[in-house]
Amino acid sequence: MADTENVSGHTAVAQKRAQAFAHLDEAKLGWFHLRAVLVSGVGFFTDAYDIFVISQCLPMIYQVYYSSYAKGSYPARYVNASAQPYNANYTYTPANILAQNAWIKDGNNVHIDALLKASTNWGNFIGQLGFGYLGDKLGRKKMYGVELIIMMVCTIGSAVSAPAARGFSILVILTIWRFFLGIGIGGDYPMSAVITSEFANVRYRGMMLAAVFAMQGIGILVGGVVFVSTLSYMKSYILDDYMNLDYVWRIALGAGIIPAIIAVYFRLTIPETPRYTVDVVGDTDKAARDVEKVLALNEVRDVASNWGSEKPATAKVTVKSNDFTAYFGQWKNLKVLIGTAYTWFALDIAWYGLSLNQSTILNLINFNGPANIKGFCVVNPDNSTQKFCPGAFSDPTATMYDFFYQKAVGNIIIALAGTVPGYWVTVGLIETLGRKPIQLLGFLVITVVLLILAIGWNTISTQVTTFMVLFTIAQFFFNFGPNSTTFVVPGEVFPTRWRSTGHGISAAAGKVGAILGIQAVGPYFNNNAQTVLYVFAVVMATGFVATFLLPETKGKTLEDLSLEDNVIIVDTVDETKA
Repeated sequence: MADTENVSGHTAVAQKRAQAFAHLDEAKLGWFHLRAVLVSGVGFFTDAYDIFVISQCLPMIYQVYYSSYAKGSYPARYVNASAQPYNANYTYTPANILAQNAWIKDGNNVHIDALLKASTNWGNFIGQLGFGYLGDKLGRKKMYGVELIIMMVCTIGSAVSAPAARGFSILVILTIWRFFLGIGIGGDYPMSAVITSEFANVRYRGMMLAAVFAMQGIGILVGGVVFVSTLSYMKSYILDDYMNLDYVWRIALGAGIIPAIIAVYFRLTIPETPRYTVDVVGDTDKAARDVEKVLALNEVRDVASNWGSEKPATAKVTVKSNDFTAYFGQWKNLKVLIGTAYTWFALDIAWYGLSLNQSTILNLINFNGPANIKGFCVVNPDNSTQKFCPGAFSDPTATMYDFFYQKAVGNIIIALAGTVPGYWVTVGLIETLGRKPIQLLGFLVITVVLLILAIGWNTISTQVTTFMVLFTIAQFFFNFGPNSTTFVVPGEVFPTRWRSTGHGISAAAGKVGAILGIQAVGPYFNNNAQTVLYVFAVVMATGFVATFLLPETKGKTLEDLSLEDNVIIVDTVDETKA
């Protein structure tokens, strides 16, 4: 009789779980869903802004602190050991740069530049693994918002970075701040993906996840707009003294805190997902009540509506846990993790390798700044005061302001040339075409385009229109393709108790690829573009092949995809072990 009652009780609990999840899966798209997308999306806007804005900041830093970026005739701030006098006609050459630290051979050293750009990705790697694990161990709610607080503190630190009088240069200080910034950004990947996925309905889950990630494109675009706007506002100051560029890059970095401030309250007050409450905590009653709240808030036409106070979930049933090795020790599950991790790894080698090393691209479309800069007069050599002098040189072509303004406009063009449209086409078509076909198509098209560029580089690199067409196609299919789907799929294919961890591992694998693309391959792009493009094409082809390890997730519940419905072991908690 007791056994019969236990079976009956277990069945009742399992049915309550299934019914609660069915209500979530079948809910119509509503205001609570919109709130979840906006709260997560604002974070991804901030992530992308902070990651990619550095590529526009560094040239200004090199110019202000090392006078080693813009080519032309103007006073160099650091001269060699012969103590050459401060001269208005002093012409830049790399040999004339005295670095502040011995490990920096010159302010524009390609490997130091690559390390600075990759420092955030090193932090991403740690944040994705750490927050991924903690999101499963402690819960989505407890961790969500912490990553934004880390980002806010480190954004301020980055914006006010300064060299030590005796010790680290500004490049070292900035690298340290951006590493810790990267930890916060990295934590946002698994947390936002999993929370969005677990609150979504089946019909629009892919669209919601893709919309969150599409804010990355807006963040990249806005970074260029902020630079253009700040440069325009400070034009007269920069023409008077180009050292005022020091304000521009600091304002641009600091502006990243604004969206984070907007989103942090809503993240800290977002509820725990009902799936986590059942499948990890083991409180089916509270999960059922929370689902009712979600459905009710879906009808409230206010994305700022608050969840209200809530009692913490308590274990009412015993659920599976601590079985990572057992679960992923099965090939049917391991192959999915390998597929999500490797495809993200392959994608990011080329995506970040191109996106954060754009000087070659800007050169090819004639938006990398004028070849020569007008000179500056020395107003007071004793304190190195400089002033713009229009007639200082016989053949002036452009000012320092023109140089950096043109680069900022070039970055906006690149963002609009396929990048932003690609993200939003994915949002519109992911529920029609499916994740896997979009990813396969993207990898295939990118592989072909990169091969065409590599084979015909000597000719194509001299033809602005041809290059721009091919580059735009590649950018479009990066984002209407694997850059979007590699974020979406890991948020769907793992069981609740390992969903955040699985997404974090996949994203961290991507950041290993990003680091390789930026530091191991990127520095050679300017002088060996053809070889680099061949490497990227081969890597994209392997991503295409690895996609076949993944299931198609369109139209399937999270429970169907994880191949687990028997999460609840018994319908009561063993109090002696609690």
